[in-house]
Amino acid sequence: MDLTSWVEQYSTAAVLATGGAVIGALFGFFAQRSRFCLRAAVLEFWRGKFGEKLSVWLLAFSTAVVVAQALVLTGHLDVTQSRQLAARGSLSGAAVGGLLFGAGMIMTRGCASRLLVLSANGNLRALLSGLVFAVTAQASLAGALAPLRTEVSSWWTVDGGAARDLLARVGSDHWGGLLFGLGWMAVAIVFSLRTANRFWMWVGGIGTGLAVALAWWFSYAVSQSSFDMVQVQGLTFSGPSAEWLMRVLTTPGTPFGFDAGMLPGVFIGSALGALIGREFKVEGFKDGYSMARYIVGAMAMGFGSMLAGGCAVGAGMTGGSIFALTAWITLLGMWAGAGVMDRLLAEPVQTHHPATQRAPVVVPVAP
Repeated sequence: MDLTSWVEQYSTAAVLATGGAVIGALFGFFAQRSRFCLRAAVLEFWRGKFGEKLSVWLLAFSTAVVVAQALVLTGHLDVTQSRQLAARGSLSGAAVGGLLFGAGMIMTRGCASRLLVLSANGNLRALLSGLVFAVTAQASLAGALAPLRTEVSSWWTVDGGAARDLLARVGSDHWGGLLFGLGWMAVAIVFSLRTANRFWMWVGGIGTGLAVALAWWFSYAVSQSSFDMVQVQGLTFSGPSAEWLMRVLTTPGTPFGFDAGMLPGVFIGSALGALIGREFKVEGFKDGYSMARYIVGAMAMGFGSMLAGGCAVGAGMTGGSIFALTAWITLLGMWAGAGVMDRLLAEPVQTHHPATQRAPVVVPVAP
């Protein structure tokens, strides 16, 4: 049975939601097993410690770019009508939102996708931060923070189409995008070999990137198989988080679609990965200061993601893989904002110990 038959038999919404759940589960599983995390990659970069976390992120990012561009070149994907390219965008929103999101993910020790992945592993800090993120995202979309978001977004805008296509702006095409992705994939492989990446770091990093590209392909394939209007889209976590918040609190105003199936899928995939790796562990806050820090960071991420039009995955990988101008500005802002916030907090590197543990205190005793 092909995709058209599924759409005719089960409805477009059901197929989109099911596909979103499956792709989300793949993303959640691979992200959990590889410990995929933009925050950790940024910290290694700014601290000059090019290690496992940075290599995993580069593997995922380059894989998403290469596969997405290859799909476009082979005629299996058309992203010209995607929101990231076709609609009018905000350069000021991308810059300010990226800075805020980057700073926030340092404070919460993870971006939006990482918080969802950790929540499925028993991390109550991530669960609370994720809820605060969703509330702030909804307030920024259509609540108390919406006027501020609209004002900042209006400072500097760019038309949709070629003006928002980074490849078109630099005089390149999708072959250039493919070569760019292959170049970064080579860098990722070199870093991975130098740091002696473990099996799941390789497989998980590549699998995470494949899930991002697969989401693009799937939504486009459904749009070509259905008479209904289907938005060509990829993975993102800010909009779906706000959508699920409203589904829980009020009568759903929109039918189920790709986003509605994706978030539960990520949670289930991550939980499965934690069970396989025997990494499920209930963790909480160690003190009041850390709790306040997580809450403020989640609020910064929620507002920043809606201002920028995407999170670390939605803008950084999904939008970045199709070379949307605003997505790349957002991604650069995230790296810059995270670096500045890390310097302000001056937190120590923790590679093996969770935030709930403290180093043992050694008290010298006279003989």
